[in-house]
This record gives sequence, C-alpha cells and structure tokens, in this order.
Amino acid sequence: MATPELKKLPTWLKLTAENATITLSRPSEVNGVTVDTLTIRSPTVREVRAADRASGDDEEQRELMLFAGLCEAGQQDLEGLKLVDYHRLQAGYFRLVQDDGV
Repeated sequence: MATPELKKLPTWLKLTAENATITLSRPSEVNGVTVDTLTIRSPTVREVRAADRASGDDEEQRELMLFAGLCEAGQQDLEGLKLVDYHRLQAGYFRLVQDDGV
C-alpha cells in the first residue's frame, strides 16, 4: 500500500533522496538536445551560497543560476522552458529540499 506522501506526488514528478525528475509538458531544448524530462539534483550548502553571492539581491537570477547548475543546463535553456514546465521544476526542487522527517 502506498504511503500518503507518495500519493501526493504529481504524475510528472519522480523523487529520490538525491534528485527529482520532472516530465515536461512538451519537449524542450537543453544543451542542444531535445528532452522531455529534466533531472535536478539536491543542492549543497556551498552551491546555494555561491548562487546567493553571484546573483546579488536578484532572487530570480539566484534561482536560475542555482537550477541551471543543479540540472547541468544553461540558464538560457531554462529561460526557454514553457512557464508550466518551469513551475514544475520549481515544485520538484522544493520537494527535494524540504525536510519531511519532522
């Protein structure tokens, strides 16, 4: 029997302790290749701090820089995603970094 947490995951999201794989609503180009999924890995504190420093006070830039590094994708590739797919990427990231052990 599935746990309640697993039932809450959308069908487009696969989550492990190390990464989240997001199925895109439509194929998109990433690093010159057409893909239908993106995998974002769990960040380290160092990576989050580096994105904070590099982006100044621009929260959107910070998130794009961080996500690009974690997905091993170019920032322009992420900016080229359909908004629904970027929202899926955000949701996958936040599911990945939240602490469910409380």
